[in-house]
Amino acid sequence: MLYYLFRFLEQYNIPGAHIWSYISFRALLALILSLIISAWFGERFIKWMKRRNISETARDVSIDPFGVEKKGVPTMGGIIIIVSILVPVLLLGRMRNIYLLLMIITTVWLGFLGFMDDYIKIFRKNKDGLKGKYKIIGQVSIGFIVGLTLWLSPDAVVRENISVPQKNQQEVVVKHKTENVKSLQTTIPFIKNHNLNYSDIMSFCGEYKVAAGWILFVLMTIFVVTAVSNGANLNDGMDGMCAGNSAIIGVGLLIFSYVSSHIVYAAYFDIMYIPGSQELVVFLSAFIGAMIGFLWYNAYPAQVFMGDTGSLTIGGIIGVCAVIVHKELLLPILCGIFFIESLSVIIQTQWFKIQKRKGKRVRVFRATPIHDTFRRLDSQLDQTSTYILKGWPHRPFHESKITIRFWIATIILVAITIITLKVR
Repeated sequence: MLYYLFRFLEQYNIPGAHIWSYISFRALLALILSLIISAWFGERFIKWMKRRNISETARDVSIDPFGVEKKGVPTMGGIIIIVSILVPVLLLGRMRNIYLLLMIITTVWLGFLGFMDDYIKIFRKNKDGLKGKYKIIGQVSIGFIVGLTLWLSPDAVVRENISVPQKNQQEVVVKHKTENVKSLQTTIPFIKNHNLNYSDIMSFCGEYKVAAGWILFVLMTIFVVTAVSNGANLNDGMDGMCAGNSAIIGVGLLIFSYVSSHIVYAAYFDIMYIPGSQELVVFLSAFIGAMIGFLWYNAYPAQVFMGDTGSLTIGGIIGVCAVIVHKELLLPILCGIFFIESLSVIIQTQWFKIQKRKGKRVRVFRATPIHDTFRRLDSQLDQTSTYILKGWPHRPFHESKITIRFWIATIILVAITIITLKVR
């Protein structure tokens, strides 16, 4: 809104109005504004929730080796995050931008889905919350909408990068095609010519390979959004864990969005130039600010939990943004912590089921998601089960130490993800 107002005032030579055309100015303003909103609104939201005694079910003290009881802590803190993202974006973003609209729709859609889950847990006293199948339907639906929009929208286009050998054949200059096209290419890590075309995968479909490639792209979008959303949800188990990791991942995505929107930097990194993706920089700046601002209240000891309202939304935002900038195949590295959390749950449950059919009770980890393994004592384990990794780790760690070490791991993974653009 403010963007269009000041661009209008620029016609009348109003001093300072031209600065709104700079993406760096709007992005930094979005970051500052989201921080202020999360701090101001967060305090009032927490007080309002406490007055009405709306809080998360108290965690069993027995699962924490340090005997930390979390009782009476308000939940649904994801509302703070969503408001802190949407207000700056609506004020500072270009609302005609297809990518920004998709990010807003994703935020509202998954925020509502998570809200319904938290509402059922708190007000209907059903600790299972929204049925799993409805969560999956909601995640699949937004993935389908995003994938289909990127397929059909005439505004979702790129300029593909090409390598042009020089006369001496020893140097290669990366250039971009002059026309905007619909593209099925995506970036893959550690490969010299690091673009993968979905239509090439579907080449066995003959003359229909392009249409088949777009169908594969939509299916990939659905998978990415669902997987990352659930991964973030599983990572939300300790004070500040998910918010801190997501802020760091957001920085990585912001860098990808910025270089993808700048034709010179896109050529330097040998990636596709995506016109219009600069608005993702504004959105992600607000996202990062909201995460950091939420940590003001969510860092140990937490004054508020984000709940599924926050975690499902955060994961969806990350997944959709990665798809838009054609970096979805980098997510296993970029969101390595989310991936490991999800993988640990899958391994634990599937191995237990396999062994149970044989009449055995065998588990791999002390507890899952994997972050719970690091705070579980031997005395807290199920004595009727056998644990493959019972001796690991050798001692439990405090929640805050586990959280910070996961943040450090995420910083390393984000750095590796960015390095993959040059190391190939």
